Parts: sequence; C-alpha cells; structure tokens
Amino acid sequence: MVAGMAANVLIWSMKMNAKRPEKVVEETPTEKQAPPAAGATEANGAAESDAAASPEAALEALQAKADENWDRYLRAVAELENVRKRAARDVENAHKFALERFSRELLAVRDTLEMGLASVEGASIESLIEGKEATLKLLTTVLQQFGIEEVDPAGEPFDPELHEAISMQPSDTAEAGSVLTVVQKGYTLNGRLLRPAMVIVAAEA
Repeated sequence: MVAGMAANVLIWSMKMNAKRPEKVVEETPTEKQAPPAAGATEANGAAESDAAASPEAALEALQAKADENWDRYLRAVAELENVRKRAARDVENAHKFALERFSRELLAVRDTLEMGLASVEGASIESLIEGKEATLKLLTTVLQQFGIEEVDPAGEPFDPELHEAISMQPSDTAEAGSVLTVVQKGYTLNGRLLRPAMVIVAAEA
C-alpha cells in the first residue's frame, strides 16, 4: 500500500515538471556591467577632491581680493590726506605772501622818496618837482602792473557804482548829472572797485 502511494507521488511530480517551462535568462550586451576603467576612477577621484577643496579655494580667493581692495583704500585715503594738507598749506602761503611781489615793487618807490628827501638841501624847486613827478610816475606804473587803475571821472556822467557824490553844484558849463569836480580819485583792482571817486555833481543852473 505504501509503495503504491509513493508511485502515485512520483508520477504527479513528473507531470508538474513537464508542464513548467524552463526559464532561460540571457544577458544582453546592454545589461552586462563592465568594470570601471582605471582612468575614469582617477577622474572621479579628482572631481571629488576638487569639489571638496573648492570652498576653501574660493574663500582664499575672496580674502585675497578683500586684502587687495583694503590696501587700495588705505593708499587712496593717504593720498587724499596729502592733497588736503598740501592745499591747506598753499592757501596759507597765499594769504601770507599774496602781497610779496607787490610789496617788493613798492620798495622801489620808497627808495625814490628817500633819495628825494636826502637831496632836498640846496635843490631847486624845479628839481624837487621833477623828483616828485618821477616818483608818482613810478608808483603809477607799479599800480598798473598789479591791475590797479585810477578812476578820474571829471566831465563824465555820474555813476553810483564807481562814484560817490559829496554834493551837487549848479553849473552853466557842465551838463546836469555829470561830474563837475573830482575831489578824490577812485581806484579799481582788476575791474573791482577798491575806492569810489569822491565827486561833486553838476546840477541844473
């Protein structure tokens, strides 16, 4: 009885194996995995190394650029301070010595006056007058060299910007509103009024 049961199990197993298809797995060329080449391995390692080192390198580059910009800033500040000091020194010297050349030219006028006074004894009136005229001419030349011009408006229309009227006087010869008499000459410096001319203005007779 047992032998019959074993025979039946064996027959059933053979039938099941006959119905089951054999599964054949073939590897296609695309599915086969080739081992990585040695060069690719080295390149991957280098890329990973660069990726790991790039933050530090970038930080060092930025720090170097910052140091360079700071150095430029310090040099610019120092240069600006030097320019400021030099300008202040030039302005101070201009205030102190602006009249240096003018004063040096005036010394010649003073020398002429002193020589004239030293030769007063025994000098004739004519020579004294000539000396005074020469000194006045020298002074006028010095003033003109520095842009100082006299304002002598006799006979000209009254100009309140250049003249100062001290009185008005009727006149039959001068036109009303014109300068009849110059009491004191005025002066300008390069077109800018230094002192107005003090004048008497003609009024209608």
